[in-house]
Formats: sequence, structure tokens, C-alpha cells
Amino acid sequence: MTLGILKVAAVLEKAGVGVEVLDLSGVENFDEVAGLHAASSGATIFGLTATTPQLPAATRILAALRKAKPGTKVILGGPHVTLVNAAAKKGSQGRAAKSFQQLAEAYDILVAGDGEDAVFKALEPSAPKLVDADDPKSSLFLTNRRLEELPFPARHLVDADSYQYSIDGVRAMSMIAQLGCPFECGFCGGRESPSLRRVRTRSSANIVSEMEHLHKTYGARGFMLYDDELNVNPRMVELMAAIEALRKRLGVEFRLRGFIKAQLFTDEQAKAMFAAGFRWILTGFESGSPRILGNINKHATLEENTRCVEIARRHGLKVKALMSVGHPGETEETILQSKDWLLSVRPDDFDVTLITTYPGTPYYDHAVPVEGKPGLWLYTYEKTGDKLYSYEVDYSQVADYYKGMPDGGYKAFVYTDSLSPERLVQLRDGVERDVRKALDIPFNPSRASHRFEHSMGQGPLPPSILRTSA
Repeated sequence: MTLGILKVAAVLEKAGVGVEVLDLSGVENFDEVAGLHAASSGATIFGLTATTPQLPAATRILAALRKAKPGTKVILGGPHVTLVNAAAKKGSQGRAAKSFQQLAEAYDILVAGDGEDAVFKALEPSAPKLVDADDPKSSLFLTNRRLEELPFPARHLVDADSYQYSIDGVRAMSMIAQLGCPFECGFCGGRESPSLRRVRTRSSANIVSEMEHLHKTYGARGFMLYDDELNVNPRMVELMAAIEALRKRLGVEFRLRGFIKAQLFTDEQAKAMFAAGFRWILTGFESGSPRILGNINKHATLEENTRCVEIARRHGLKVKALMSVGHPGETEETILQSKDWLLSVRPDDFDVTLITTYPGTPYYDHAVPVEGKPGLWLYTYEKTGDKLYSYEVDYSQVADYYKGMPDGGYKAFVYTDSLSPERLVQLRDGVERDVRKALDIPFNPSRASHRFEHSMGQGPLPPSILRTSA
């Protein structure tokens, strides 16, 4: 479920504002459905959230809303607006400002940063074009205290039973226990954005209360925690103990998954996680090359990454290794080092993705235009001089760079002095294919979208479409 939009919906409901949620997850003709609903709904304000890979879909939905209901007010919030706004405020050689202007011309209101309180500003008749909640000095920027006060996401506005997600065969739901990651990886979005950079936490009691709510309301015994890095929370072991206590009080077994930072991982944390019900951890190891780890500014060594896997194994935790290729200075040798490292540590699952220079990442924000080559940008890691070239991408139209199927599903918009875009794709596909074969790890593709069939003569959308997905 899209927890961000459901969190905003919960805040609006609590304030007495009428809310509908049109859940288009898994719907192939989502723009058609959005237009049909807009034409029949009494709503006059629509709010969309979008990550960068979702922006082409948001663009199509916007067009459908404009056509079905001219004059309606459309608000865009979420990570993409936040990243572009942060990059534009930093300068970013002018291209972020161009991207921001493109958004400003398309949507009535833009919301950057935390949306829970900012949405009320966006709903005002005299709202500015940009509601900037991505400023720690703003009253709209969430504090730990305010985060604790907020209601849980309004999951009742979607059909929870339509989400078929499980962890080790146990019905699971997603949660976000804390916000932000303080590290400075060059490829990562939000390194220039305070709302994505600053860690904001809830109390262990508040997090456990949400878990109990999900168990009692929806029967969930599995929880996927989408926090950037669980163990940046200094009270992580305390939180695990509280989850274990809840599990014992309810008399059930939990199954959990979440992300951890490799160099911060300890035996104490692993032991507490297993007792709480964790059986999987996911870690952005990114590369098996010491040089690339340095160029990424990962703040983790190859030895620390290996130690992380060993700690997990000692305590019965499975590991999903998140790897990426296409960093500054990438060569065939560095990619083969990643392959060799995977074969050596033998993770229980992994993926290998191609880097794209998102707005809000140092790779994007600190790049400069290449003289004489319009549309080509160059990022240089200053400590080594290693370079990464990237093509200009119209993020409102193009999503080909995002995760695809192995052997042909990827497209590279970056290259290095040693590797062309085409060769990067070939090497990525080779690592995926060879490691999966050697470790006998099957590829797990996404479920195919379904098509909503309707007749315009049927009138309003039924509640099952208004509030649900496949």
C-alpha cells in the first residue's frame, strides 16, 4: 500500500475533511479509471504522490483528470517533488530548476517534504504554488513529537484483503517506523533534502501499538518495515524487545523484514531481531569492489559487508543483498568483483540494478554539463577523479531506466570511461544470470497488471474499484 498518501488521508479524516482514496495499484488502464472516477465524484481537489519512477504514470493521471473534470485542483506531493525542489534550491546547474518549472506548469500546487501538515496549507484557496515543508525551520517539518502524534495510515480506505503479500507464508503488511537516513551515498536520492536526510523517530511503544492494530484489525502477523536503515535508531534493540513482548502477549509468531546498515550491524541487534520475529534483512551492499564502495561514499568496507552477512547467519537471519552497477569509475573488473563477492558470501536473495542519476542525488545535483554535448552530464568523485556520464532524462515521460526483467529488461542512461550503456546492461544481466544459476535463486517477477473493464453508462465506480486494487 502507498503509506504516504494513506498517512495524509488519515490526517485529513481526523480533521473532518472528507476523503476518497482511488487505489490504482495493479490496474493496467489506471488513467482511464482515474478519469472515470473524477467525472462521477463530487471531489473538486485531487492529490497525487509520486516517486521519480512513478512520474510518467502521474502525468497520465493528471491528463485524465484535466479532461474528465476541467478546472479541478490537482496537488502533487511525494519524493519526486521533494527531490527536484531540493536540487533546485542547491542550484544543480539549472536543470533542476527546469524540472521544477515543468512540474509547476503542470500541477496547481506542489508539496515538498512532509505532507501530513503541509496538505492543509495546500488546500487553502490562496495556497502558494509551492508548499515547502522540506525546511527544518518550518512548522510543517515533522518533529519526533509530531510524528508520534499523527494517526496511523488510513488503511481502511483501501481493500486490504486485495494485497497478497506474505513473509515466509505469513500474511504481512507494510509499515514505516521512522523517517530519514543520515548517510551520504552518492547515488541515493534525498541527500540534499532535510526531510529525507534527518532521522525522525517514534517511540517503541507507538510503533508496537501500530503493529498490534494491524494484527487485531487485519490479522497480520508479518510486517515489512520500509525504514531506510532500522539500526540508525539508537533504541533499535529496545524496539526489538518491545516487539518480542507484544508477540508473546498476543500468543502468536511474527515474521518481519527490514533494511539495516551493514557497518552498524551487531550480534546484539541480530539476536534481538530474531527474537522479535525477523527472518530476513535487506542491505544495500551495492558493490564488491573496494574502489567503487569508496566512490559511492558508502562508509562501509568490503570486510564490514562480509561481516554483516556472517552476523546474520549466526543468528538465523536470511540476507537479501541489494547491489548496483554503473557508478563512477565502474569497469568490467569492478562488476566482476561484485559477482565474485556474491558467489563468496552466498546471500539468500539479491538484486542488481543499474544506477540512474535521480534529482536529489549527488550524482545528479553535483554534475556539470559536458561542453559541446547537449544533454550529457558529468559527475566526478573528487577524491579519485573517477567519472560518471549521464544522459538527460525527461522523468515525466520515461521510466525505462527502472527495474526490469533479467536479460533485456534494463536500459542504461549512464556510462563510464570504460563501459558504454550497452555494455553496462550486458554485464548487469550477466551477473544476475550467473549468480542466480550458481546459487539456485529464482527470479521473482512482479504480478502482471489487470485491466478494469467498464461501460461509461454504468455511472459511478463501484466501491470495489474506488477503494481497491488487484
